[in-house]
Amino acid sequence: MQRKAYVPGVAVLLTALLAGCTSGSEADGSAGDAKQGGPGASVPAAEPGRYRTLPEPCGALNRSTLDSLLPGIKEIADEEQRNNAYEGTATATYDTDRRVGCRWKAESVDATHHLLIDLDRVVSYDGEVSDEERAQEVYEAKKSDADIPEPARSSPDTPSNSGSPSGSTSPDASGTPDGGTGSQPAASDDPTADTDTDTDSSGDADSADELLPRVLDDLGDAAFIDDAATSSGSAQHREVTVVFRTSNVIVTIGYEAQPTLAGEQPDSKDMQDRARNLAARLADRLSN
Repeated sequence: MQRKAYVPGVAVLLTALLAGCTSGSEADGSAGDAKQGGPGASVPAAEPGRYRTLPEPCGALNRSTLDSLLPGIKEIADEEQRNNAYEGTATATYDTDRRVGCRWKAESVDATHHLLIDLDRVVSYDGEVSDEERAQEVYEAKKSDADIPEPARSSPDTPSNSGSPSGSTSPDASGTPDGGTGSQPAASDDPTADTDTDTDSSGDADSADELLPRVLDDLGDAAFIDDAATSSGSAQHREVTVVFRTSNVIVTIGYEAQPTLAGEQPDSKDMQDRARNLAARLADRLSN
């Protein structure tokens, strides 16, 4: 009699426990489904950027290219010093897959020139923001810091112009006015091969307005050029900076010149053309 009274009690208890487990499993299953879809679903991670590594910048330019950008470098008498000048100096970095750079310097009878190439591979740590979106944010911050004006919006009856805040046509890196055949220099099989940086008279700027800091629409995914001239006493100094983004990599080119003779001023158009030519070749190299 006692055994018969005990067994039904156990059965009732087991039934209650099993019912509770079943109810909990269904609740857990609903929660699991919510993570996979529906209003409570988690957002898929944003796409990673195109670039996972960076090229070695000090080896990106051949000697003929450096000869054109740094007059006087090939005239250095001491062979060891000349070779060191061509090799450049790598920028200190803690992760060459994230940021690299290289600097060159050369003195000539007429001027001292400096050249900088900096490459920054942007990585987003926000799962909802892609590397490319984050890189665009970094680029926009650089453009804002440089006070680069937005391109003037043209009326429907006025053809748009390339990157010139004055609304006039500006020369592209090859010296061809924007809107002509080819918006940037044709790249050779060797993206670092030297090209003629001189432009013919048809590409000359008609006014100083065309050389003002401005957005460039023929370079990478987004780009701008800045041009600043300063003087200290009789010494003149000009620095041209080109910044462009291609996917999640931001490239900065800094090109400086300081004439030796007092009162001499570096040629703005010549320096801009050379910097844009170099930027076009680097953009081509990154895209291949």
